[in-house]
Amino acid sequence: TCQKKKMQSLSFQVILIRHSLTFFLVTTGFLTVQFILRVLCFARKPKRFGTFTIARAAASFAKVKEWDSAMPWQAILPFSSTPWLVFPFSGSLSSFLAGTQVTVEIHPKDTTPQLFKKLSFGKGTAQALNPGRVGQGWEAYPWDKSSLKSMPVDLQQFEKLDAYALKVSLELVKALLKQARTDLEKVRAIWMWICHHIGRLRSSVEKIRLLLSPLSRCHCSLLPILWVGFTCIAGIQCMKLSGYSKGYGYKMGQTFTGDSDHAWNAVYLDGRWHLLDSTWGSGAVDDSFTKFTFRYNEFYFLTHPALFINNHFPDNSNWQLLKPTLSLKDFENNMLHNSNFYMLGLLTAHPETAVIQTVNGKASVSVDCRSATLFTFKLKGTDEHGLMTLKKHGMKLDIYPQKTGSHKLQIFAKPSKASEDVYNCVLEYVIECKSVDKAMRFPKDLHQPVGPSWFTERQGFLRPSHPDPVIHTNDGRCSVTFTLGKDISVLASLHSDNSSLTEDMRRRHIMQIHRRNQIELKIHLPHTGNFVLKIYAKKKSDPGNYDYIFNYLITCLNTEVKWPAFPQSYSKWVEDYEILEPLSGLLPANRNVQFKLKMHGVAKVLVQAENTYPLTQSRDHWEGTCNTSGCREVFVMVHENANHSFYSHVLKYEVETQ
Repeated sequence: TCQKKKMQSLSFQVILIRHSLTFFLVTTGFLTVQFILRVLCFARKPKRFGTFTIARAAASFAKVKEWDSAMPWQAILPFSSTPWLVFPFSGSLSSFLAGTQVTVEIHPKDTTPQLFKKLSFGKGTAQALNPGRVGQGWEAYPWDKSSLKSMPVDLQQFEKLDAYALKVSLELVKALLKQARTDLEKVRAIWMWICHHIGRLRSSVEKIRLLLSPLSRCHCSLLPILWVGFTCIAGIQCMKLSGYSKGYGYKMGQTFTGDSDHAWNAVYLDGRWHLLDSTWGSGAVDDSFTKFTFRYNEFYFLTHPALFINNHFPDNSNWQLLKPTLSLKDFENNMLHNSNFYMLGLLTAHPETAVIQTVNGKASVSVDCRSATLFTFKLKGTDEHGLMTLKKHGMKLDIYPQKTGSHKLQIFAKPSKASEDVYNCVLEYVIECKSVDKAMRFPKDLHQPVGPSWFTERQGFLRPSHPDPVIHTNDGRCSVTFTLGKDISVLASLHSDNSSLTEDMRRRHIMQIHRRNQIELKIHLPHTGNFVLKIYAKKKSDPGNYDYIFNYLITCLNTEVKWPAFPQSYSKWVEDYEILEPLSGLLPANRNVQFKLKMHGVAKVLVQAENTYPLTQSRDHWEGTCNTSGCREVFVMVHENANHSFYSHVLKYEVETQ
């Protein structure tokens, strides 16, 4: 429809700026294309044909290094209330002027997801949207949580196609499409090529882009334009969509006004529309728009609309592909789930609002996920004021801010089987605290997450007697029982901010009792307050150090509590020995003290004080009485072999001083 004679009037202007156009394309990573094309198209007043506007201009893309002049480009030409016109230019300027076939797509501004009608325009062809709404191709996409995609996609089947697309230069784009057998494979090939080649280009010219602000910010519009050109060659219907986004620079709770700030695409496959964002799929820009990092992101390829709406709000609500559609106010208020959230298999988070008000100084957050996932959190940069517990299919977090006001809460996650200790931020909240719960101050040694979980089960700690992370005791005594896996040696210690216990004494306030494959940890607190029970383990056959496994929070409000440590044990004390009495490691002076010990495989047992007191064997234990007069220490010794006279120390007690 743009006749050759009409176009020649602009040829001189085009030739003059052709080299300038090429330079800008190279240095800005395609960021100035839309701007320059608009300059060209407005060089002369366009002629109107009914409701359509035909621009009397064209632009070509000269060969630069591996880039081909056959690169398709789309010039978006808004003219007041008229529809906007899409020119996918293909070929050099001379070939275009000679009458090369041109496909024209005419899209009303208020476009809805509908089917295209093909129109004929002489040598070329054109496609226009059906002005009437049709149901086909516009359907709601309910999310059953089984897939992140809007259609069945087997990424393993794309491995060869993806690898090939990464190697293809621009001259072979048409050949690349010939390698694809289906429309889905064509879309995948285009997606992979644009994300990797254009993404790397954007990264390589980063420093030059920074010199061309604000043009450097328009990259989010150019990749969707490129999509329309590529899919036009591939014979696939594609739309460039625009709207608001919760992307780089977004602040929690902000409102959206004015013009759109982002653009993406919709493609028509298997009778339905599907959404994708190659800009976000190719990398990330920081909040200040000063740095772009190439990082491929699979999430934004054919994303399920129920997930896409979380950070993409189209100008036309029909392009949400949801029923009912989401309002802008709900979009602004809803919690932001970034791509890491879904790529890690997370499903939902509660609450669903970005701002949480504390109730009596407490705020709670929970996350549901498909598989076992590890979590951690930061409240204003620390993890000291919360209790995070892992569940088989998620986690729960209780936050207790220690100051009133607004607090930034970040939640991080990583796969349980990840080899690297790298957590990705998946959620951000603002905690509004009006009052502080002073009683919920946790020891600095408390490590997140707290309490037993699926993770501790993997480490061999099964069927815990206390599944909750907090143990409350009124008299300062408590016990925890587990069924242990095979070949596990356990070490436990007690920690408190208000205690000056030595490392040895921290262990001596805990007594281990082994009964076959069960272990009981008896705890006697030295004073009132909050304590951390830390549990370590290693293989018995491993001579190395113990590894930290998990911890409990133990609380006691009784100010009268003051329990002494358990008796000190020596290397000859076998783990399945058991002290029945006395449990206290501090014995009263000048008293007769009853001893009762479970020990097997020994010939004799005696208690050494000022005098020696042999114990007698009765069924499965040894018992007897010892007098503590005139001594400061009492030892329990065993004679392992009746044929030898050597005794080994197994326990040591202290005696009170008068």
